[in-house]
Amino acid sequence: MNGFCVLGSLNMDLVTRVERFPRPGETLQGQSFQIFPGGKGANQAVALARLGAKVELVGARGLDSLGSSYDSVLRQAGVDVAEVALVEDLPTGTATILVNAQGENVILIVAGANGSVTPAFVESHRASLARCSTLLLQLEVPLESVLLAARLAKQAGTRVILDPAPARELPEELYRWVDIITPNETEAAILTGVDTGEEAGIRRAAESLRNRGVGIVIVKAGARGAYRADERGFTRVPGFSVPVVDTVAAGDSFNAGLAYALGAGQALDEAIRFANAVAGLATTKEGAQSAMPTLDEVRVLVGPSPKSP
Repeated sequence: MNGFCVLGSLNMDLVTRVERFPRPGETLQGQSFQIFPGGKGANQAVALARLGAKVELVGARGLDSLGSSYDSVLRQAGVDVAEVALVEDLPTGTATILVNAQGENVILIVAGANGSVTPAFVESHRASLARCSTLLLQLEVPLESVLLAARLAKQAGTRVILDPAPARELPEELYRWVDIITPNETEAAILTGVDTGEEAGIRRAAESLRNRGVGIVIVKAGARGAYRADERGFTRVPGFSVPVVDTVAAGDSFNAGLAYALGAGQALDEAIRFANAVAGLATTKEGAQSAMPTLDEVRVLVGPSPKSP
């Protein structure tokens, strides 16, 4: 087996920059508006491709202008789009994103064609899930499809990495099919009901997820880096100090960096450090995919990088 497979969403991101987020019922003047290709599935695929990895995207887009332009973006990035379905009766997914002066964001998603990634769709792409070394999953396609994809991949011997975003209650069975789960602090709190405002709470949340059957829990903590919990215990892997412009793609870039480094044979904590660097660099530019770093850029920040997996 070689290469990576990403099953997930394709969205066009409609990004408005504001000084602060509006309150309910309030109208504010936006500072700028831009359209970027996004969606957590496509983001992770592009981030892997920019690092030089061979990656196949499994998903769906509409037969509209947004979908057509997205196809060009993915091909130019080097992503294999042979398994991206073209859906006639649904639009390409969209995400409306507000970014404040501190680089924080709030996001509203309309699934569109992403909703057509059903269990039957996943079953029809079983071969793609089985032939890759690592499968990356998120939660912007139907949950039952994520569950099936994780099971099929795990049974085929593929490493399964789940980014549980947008966070929601997950079926207990899913945890057993996941090798690595990577919530941020907020998502870890939603999944477990544990207050993650302090490190002790992050540890309790990570242990709760481990008790559900996940082998490795990595809690993403922004500029502080990430916390790792596995059979060896619990520790923090520090992040990198960078000038933050936009955090939209940070989590997706982290997962891509983690998968890439593990695929290249790095030890887990080394791979997390590499992922922290990829995520940190992704926050230094505007947009999602346009902000994702190349391998050379990561090398400058973190030092010699792993060989291509």
